[in-house]
Amino acid sequence: MTSTSSAATTATAPLTAPSPGPLHHKRRTTALVLAAIGVVYGDIGTSPLYTLKTLFDPANGMPLNPANVIGVVSLIFWSLMIVVSLKYVVLIMRAHNHGEGGIMALLALAASSVADRPRLRRMLLLIGVFGASLFYGDGVITPAISVLSAIEGLELAAPGLAQYVVPITLAVLVPLFLVQKRGTAGMGAIFGPIMVVWFVVLAGAGVAHLLAQPAILAALNPLEGLAFCLHHGWLAFVALGAVVLALTGAEALYADMGHFGATPVRLSWFSLVFPALALNYLGQGALLIADPTAVANPFFLMFPAWALVPMVLLASAATVIASQAVISGTYSMTKQAIQLGFLPRMQVRYTSESEAGQIYVPAVNWLLLAAVVMAVLGFGSSTALGSAYGIAVTGTMLITTCLTFFVVRYAWRYNWWLCVLATGFFLVIDVAFFSANLLKIAQGGWFPLAIGVVMFIVLTTWHRGREMMEREARERAGTTPLGPFIQAQVGGRSDRVEGAAIYMSINPKGVPHALLKNLEHNHVLHECMVFLTVVNHEVPRVPAAERITLTDLGANCFHLSVQYGFKDRVHIPMALELCARHGLVFRPDKISYFLSRASLVPRPGHGMAMWRARLFATMLHNVGSVADFLKLPSSRVIELGVRIEI
Repeated sequence: MTSTSSAATTATAPLTAPSPGPLHHKRRTTALVLAAIGVVYGDIGTSPLYTLKTLFDPANGMPLNPANVIGVVSLIFWSLMIVVSLKYVVLIMRAHNHGEGGIMALLALAASSVADRPRLRRMLLLIGVFGASLFYGDGVITPAISVLSAIEGLELAAPGLAQYVVPITLAVLVPLFLVQKRGTAGMGAIFGPIMVVWFVVLAGAGVAHLLAQPAILAALNPLEGLAFCLHHGWLAFVALGAVVLALTGAEALYADMGHFGATPVRLSWFSLVFPALALNYLGQGALLIADPTAVANPFFLMFPAWALVPMVLLASAATVIASQAVISGTYSMTKQAIQLGFLPRMQVRYTSESEAGQIYVPAVNWLLLAAVVMAVLGFGSSTALGSAYGIAVTGTMLITTCLTFFVVRYAWRYNWWLCVLATGFFLVIDVAFFSANLLKIAQGGWFPLAIGVVMFIVLTTWHRGREMMEREARERAGTTPLGPFIQAQVGGRSDRVEGAAIYMSINPKGVPHALLKNLEHNHVLHECMVFLTVVNHEVPRVPAAERITLTDLGANCFHLSVQYGFKDRVHIPMALELCARHGLVFRPDKISYFLSRASLVPRPGHGMAMWRARLFATMLHNVGSVADFLKLPSSRVIELGVRIEI
């Protein structure tokens, strides 16, 4: 390690590259639109496979007649228009967190907007974390129902294969999870073209049946949907629980906004995806009016017999893409939750050298695979899974609307009544959908709800336990002030050993526990000591220019604050390299990293119920290595134990 003074340098002005012209910009936008179609719309794009089939399932008691078909298709069309086009595309996509979307980004934005209201902030954190927990339930149901619904098309092409639908579904899903560790960069290049073909086929099939039965165009009148609800009353309310299947994946428009930008997501929705979905639902409705027996599988029966096998293959490809998008989204949410302090550290592998968002989380992958296999075996059909699907989706939608209100009111500072009007309309619709899906708890809705509740307990327990541990650590560090310690114990010593010691520090003003223990047992101090604090911010990314803040404490001691956003890649050795611009240069082979490893002892009356304290202790015992999380070289790490009671 050497400390150097900054030197003035003279540099010639670099040649300025010509700014990209309109043609380049147009090509880039087109490429992003194509990529967005392949990643964002897989889930909502495969909903026609099972939505109307589930709605008119005999078990639901909905009579199949032209008036009901028109009413139901009208509800689907206007739900897509209001919930997806108006709510997500027009309103919620504006509530981005420095360009990033998704419920965790929205939660961070909403929480930071009420930072001066601790009770309200804590309430929003609980609500937002529950919404994130429900996403894990969605992550289980989506691959299961999507692939099952595609493979069920084989029953029409070859009825004798009906008994093999579940095994074939598992044969598709299991390899999908097995290849995750290799990354999906290569496959991503073909996702867009496949989904474009899929949406073109959806639109073409819909138009063919629409021309044969134009009476279905009456569904474009919103009064038809309203008349259906007024006429059927309770039965129509129950039907809303299946109508919402057409909206599954709407959250992806917002969640993936950071990958592609708002403009490509909006362009792809209005130019291709929404028209294709609308035409296909209208076409299925036209088919059911012309041939009520097609209710067995209205999607696949839109096609002639010779096209069934090719359509099963195309549908299988589309559902695999939809599943991949949800799996990748689950990894991304897990990484964000870790850096926001809601989940313990776990291994996160980066599967692409060029794309930081391409990650693989082994623990999540195997738990997700186990849950998906259980869902496929336990429910056995897309119709049965349809009963389980809606709760997680509508719950997340409802919570997203609630969080958006606080962003509009407290971050954007809009008038209170305007905020109520802007979000209240959508809140009424979300409550109606969520309430209708609560009726399906006994039929399978309990499954994603149970997953959500378990994840909520895990997320909140870890967050609470971590807060208590950090408070205890700060109090211990605060008992020995850092400034006087350096003056008394460090400044006058001539026996300091060669190299640099990096001490992880929670309290910048106190002496780290690891330093006290090292001095007590080894009686040595390094010639350079750095007290390093990692600060996680409620923003997606921190600019590289703002990554570090270095403070000289005297006696060749420094405090280094390293800033990260919840989508940044944590890498402490790279952060140390940035110190060179402040005149502080480290030799990697001369650095020793001192860490404190906590040993937790649950005690009654310490602010947490005993069962939660034991759960937290179990998670802490199995937590991933802090050295691995910080990307520290294992040969340079020294861990010292500390005992904490909660």
